[in-house]
Amino acid sequence: MKKVLVAVALGGLMISCGGKDKKEEKNDGFEMNRAKTEKKAETTEADQGVPVDLDNKGVGPIKSLEFGADIDTEMAAAGEAKFNSICTACHMAEQRMIGPALKGVYERRSPEWVMNMILNPDGMLKEDPIAKALLKEYNNAIMLNQNLNEEDARAVAEYLRTL
Repeated sequence: MKKVLVAVALGGLMISCGGKDKKEEKNDGFEMNRAKTEKKAETTEADQGVPVDLDNKGVGPIKSLEFGADIDTEMAAAGEAKFNSICTACHMAEQRMIGPALKGVYERRSPEWVMNMILNPDGMLKEDPIAKALLKEYNNAIMLNQNLNEEDARAVAEYLRTL
């Protein structure tokens, strides 16, 4: 019995010390690399394949909208309150969530498109190519119609200018 235990112990020692050079060792199984990689802080729609289109006005009641040179702070404050009460469930200013980050939205979309998306998300998702691409990009998470009137939607649009 002693001889068997000694043989097993010696065999285990030889196997654990290994006879192979580490460089020659090949691992066909799972491998984990713990090297730190840099992660992009912010991903834009353009990075994801959704085109930037400032000419598209979208589908809905807003055919023309021009912003004044200065931001209407009173309207923006009302828009911020409305945004915080209904939009923050899916949108943040600088971070993707269920929906896209909204900072710089007017560098990617026309004011009319934004207003039509706020007022008519159902129609936009059915007919607008950009809205369809965003729907696909955000895992088919639809934007719900919040039933805002044009005044409230315009206030939210003004607030988005401040981001």
